Formats: sequence, C-alpha cells, structure tokens
Amino acid sequence: MDLENEIVIIVIASHSKRFLCPIDRRLVSHSYFLLMANKSAIITGASRGIGRGISLELAQIGYDLVINYAGNQEAALKTVEDCKGAAHEAGHAISAIAVKADVGGAGDREHLIQSARDQFGRLDLLINNAGITSIGRADILDAKEENFDQLMAVNLKGPFFLTQQAANWMIDLCKEGIIESPKIVTISSISAYTVSVNRADYCMAKAALGMMTKLYAVRLAEHGIRVYEICPGIIASDMTAPVQAKYDKLIAEGLTPMPRWGQPSDIGKTITALAQDYLPFSTGEVINVDGGFHMRKL
Repeated sequence: MDLENEIVIIVIASHSKRFLCPIDRRLVSHSYFLLMANKSAIITGASRGIGRGISLELAQIGYDLVINYAGNQEAALKTVEDCKGAAHEAGHAISAIAVKADVGGAGDREHLIQSARDQFGRLDLLINNAGITSIGRADILDAKEENFDQLMAVNLKGPFFLTQQAANWMIDLCKEGIIESPKIVTISSISAYTVSVNRADYCMAKAALGMMTKLYAVRLAEHGIRVYEICPGIIASDMTAPVQAKYDKLIAEGLTPMPRWGQPSDIGKTITALAQDYLPFSTGEVINVDGGFHMRKL
C-alpha cells in the first residue's frame, strides 16, 4: 500500500476471497488504513521452540508478526519465512519481520516496540515468551548473584517493562479506535509452583510472572485489555532436548495423565483461541497446557 499516491489499492477480504478496490487516498484517513490492516503481534523469543510454535499458529489466522530474537538470526529469519508460508497455505497474506532485541535491556525493549510501530502501526497482541534457563543449574546453596541477576533481567524485569510499554501503546490505539480488545499473554511454566532446588532463580521468576499477570489484568481491565498467563508443562524444545531421556521415562511412569510430550503447537493453539476472542469474559486467568500435570492425585 503506497500512502504517497493519490490512488491506492485496498484489499478487502471476505472469507477466502479478496477484492482489489482502487480508492482516492485523499478521502481516507491514515487511521482507516490501520483499522483495515491485519492484526499484529509481538512474540518475544520467537526464533525457536515455543515462540516459533506460537508464531506459526498466529500466522495461520492472519496475524502480522514481529519475530523477536536475541542471537540466532538465521533461525529467526527461517521462522519469518515459514510463517509467511503457513499463512499463505491458510489463505492469508501477512507481513512478518525479525527484530533482534534482548528484552532484559531497556534500549532493546524500546527498539522492539518502535519496530512494531514503524512496520505495522498497531499492536493487538503481546506474547511475553523470551526466557533463559537457570545458568549453571547450581544448588540453591551455591547459586551466584550475577547469574541470578542475569536471569531475572530477562525472565522477569524484561516482561514487566515490555508489558508496561505495550499496554500504554495499546491504550492509545484503543482510544483512537484503531484496535479493539487487545491481549497480553505471558508464558510461564509449571516451575512457577514446582520446586527445583537447582533452578531457584528460574522457579522464582516464573512464580512472579503469575502475580505480574494478575496486576496488569486488574489495571488494564478498564481499558478493555485482557491479560493471561499460560503455564506450559513438559514441552519438546531445544531447552528440554538435553533431558529428553529423563522425561521420556517419567512420562511413561505416569508423570502426566496425558502420556505424551507437549508440542510448541499446543501452546500456539491456546494463544490463537485467546487471539480470536474465545474467552471474552476472562482476564487474569492461568491456563494450564501441561497434559494434566497440575492435578494432584493419590
């Protein structure tokens, strides 16, 4: 869409059909073009694993995507292309960009939000997914302060302040009538309530994300912004690959009522349900995607 020309082409979609409509640019406001655009999402830590799975599912329902990554540009660019392909197969035309940013840094968070502003001009969905595992996995009695600080910066401080920035922008977009019912979703973990004494910092950060979700859910409800926490269980990913044999055995022995590994697409499908307003009277909710791990049994 060339906003400099007097005559522009608007693509109007109706189910599986698209119609090209020439229209005089001078008769249409910039806000109208943003309103007619695809919904857009930022997914942090989206180059692989759960973030990639979420991105692929959102592409299939027609979302424009900001694929955030911290270091693996090649994987991020592949996710971008795969998302475009998945969207095309589902009958959608989307845009997707890869943006390098460490969510633990204030400047990088600003860059991430600004990239979404520049590319799409709107934000309908923020997915706080980026995170690192406990560095060194040291026993709680031997944990190092510098490792604790590094993990907390990425896993807790980053999502908190990125949500703050995204929420303020979403509020403005809602007031301008550009978006409706935006959502913020934070990916937590069963480690939020399951003790691992060699990953104390990781468990504490995930537990804190649960309270962060509730705080923002209460604060943003008046603005029509819904906030959720998704709590994944044992998910097949790069992070869990080194312990696959351990969890294969535990799952076979009944660790989870549903006797299989979770997949990144399981998280992605949950996200798309939220993105499509299938939970319109719910906010601050914890959604377990864990094969039933959270249920106590005797």
